[in-house]
Amino acid sequence: MEAVNFGGLEEVYTHYESARVVILPVCFDKTSTWLKGSDRGPRAIIDASPNLELYDIDTGAEVYREGIYTAAEIRPKSSAVLNQAVYSAVKTHLENGKYVVLLGGEHSVSYGAIRAHLDRSMDMSVLHLDAHTDMRDIYEGNAYSHACLMARVRELTCNITSVGIRSMDSSELKNLDMKRVFLARDMVRNDRWIRRVVRQLSTHVYLSIDLDVFDPGIMPSTGTPEPGGLTWYQVTGFLKEVVRRKCIVGFDVVELCPGSNKAPDFLAAKLVYTLLSYIHHYKSDVV
Repeated sequence: MEAVNFGGLEEVYTHYESARVVILPVCFDKTSTWLKGSDRGPRAIIDASPNLELYDIDTGAEVYREGIYTAAEIRPKSSAVLNQAVYSAVKTHLENGKYVVLLGGEHSVSYGAIRAHLDRSMDMSVLHLDAHTDMRDIYEGNAYSHACLMARVRELTCNITSVGIRSMDSSELKNLDMKRVFLARDMVRNDRWIRRVVRQLSTHVYLSIDLDVFDPGIMPSTGTPEPGGLTWYQVTGFLKEVVRRKCIVGFDVVELCPGSNKAPDFLAAKLVYTLLSYIHHYKSDVV
């Protein structure tokens, strides 16, 4: 049975007018080039989410009490329609005082959300968790392909830090500041990289999480799984430190390509709720 809303919450916590958080599902998978199905990712995350325990052990928070509204799905037909539809929707929700969490869909869905947040704060950093750099100028004839997301974001701001990277094309090197690229292979030895990342970030941060940042042993359900990824506690420990020291103004979780194994769907749902719990606990003025 499909869930009605994220978390399967009682109706009192789901009204738009009173909810602090908006979950925005964007069902788009037009430019993926290997495993298809990320357009089904948002629904899979929402359907898994009623199985969450709504009390967060780590923080003692029950962030759902702030209200979580699940918006209607956006289902664009092209990249051009996608970018404008997401930008307009996120901009409207921000103007209404909501905290927006975007669920994808392939990674290109993030562009409109990042642009809308940059409209409000041009000194904002973009923190990009991913196995891939996504810095191609163009891919398969589309400058707005999922493989080009960060190249397009770079046209809006150079304040981009990428974490968990372990795959790239040589054509991307000219677009990269390698001081802002943190390779997964260098993260297994110690956690000093966390402090280095946090120092690069401005006060306000938009967070974009491609689920293939995780190792495929725990997150096999992505369009382009890469070996050597991060663990649950590496990612959540890092995010907790970012939340404690910076202000995450919005975030997205993308690239779930659901299959018969429901554990990855649940991981994605728990990641969303855990991050909201951190933000509520450490930055209660935000969520």
